[in-house]
Amino acid sequence: MPSDSLLPRLRFGLIADPQYAPIEPNLTLNRYYAKSLDKLEAAIARLNAEDLDFVVTLGDVIDRDFDNFDRVLDVYSGLRHRTLFLPGNHDFAVAPEHLAEIHDRLGMPSPYYDFVCKGVRVILTDGNEVSLFAPPPGDARRQEAETRLEALRAAGAANAQTWNAGMSAAQTEWLDERLKLAEATGEPAIVMGHYPLAPANDHNLWGAEEVAGVISRSPAALAYFCGHNHAGNYGLLNGTHFVNMKGMVDTPDENAFSVVELFDERLEIHGFGREEDRRLSITSANTASIAG
Repeated sequence: MPSDSLLPRLRFGLIADPQYAPIEPNLTLNRYYAKSLDKLEAAIARLNAEDLDFVVTLGDVIDRDFDNFDRVLDVYSGLRHRTLFLPGNHDFAVAPEHLAEIHDRLGMPSPYYDFVCKGVRVILTDGNEVSLFAPPPGDARRQEAETRLEALRAAGAANAQTWNAGMSAAQTEWLDERLKLAEATGEPAIVMGHYPLAPANDHNLWGAEEVAGVISRSPAALAYFCGHNHAGNYGLLNGTHFVNMKGMVDTPDENAFSVVELFDERLEIHGFGREEDRRLSITSANTASIAG
């Protein structure tokens, strides 16, 4: 039998951007919306064969229309592991009267929150908080989104896009506080969101540099996982890994999902389909949190 040091401390599954809808594919964007049900069923069968602590879907469960949650969440009901969701921008492409129901429909206790699993703090962020689509009409956050987008456009920012969004100052402060709590208690932390933070990309969260700085300055923060940019991406800031998972919706038949293992000295990502394998070292700056 292997010793405990050779076993992962935490194992979890990741799915990004199924973006299901019963509509024809968009061949220009390589989006095969209806095919995501078959790919989800195959991914769930594979993940059910694994010993996992939880599975997170990193946003865009649907492409549009509130009723489409019924069909796709019925497929997710076959997942035997703890099932967690983060909404993406497409999850709010619903009639205005349903905007306030999205988080409840996805079984979320609140738009952003954290929990501890096997001594690891997992932090789930809400990148849709300040946006042109998630707050209900008339909400002050929509006006804030317009102001922020105008400023980004004036600055020539690549991510000055209507399909991106941002966090409030209050949520960014909350994130900083949760990471400081992890540091104080000796917990390694893994942060997740829908929008990429690093490296620079036109899909990045508005204010990505500030939020990436909050995360990468924390010695507790091992990694940030996200979706949204379906091509996938990777960056490293101050020893913290920023991993953008590939979108499931992008092909007619090739899948994209992963299993992540946390060891004392590394993160291992086992990719399926289009998702690639990665072996990511945990630097000395983060080692104290793991050892603690």
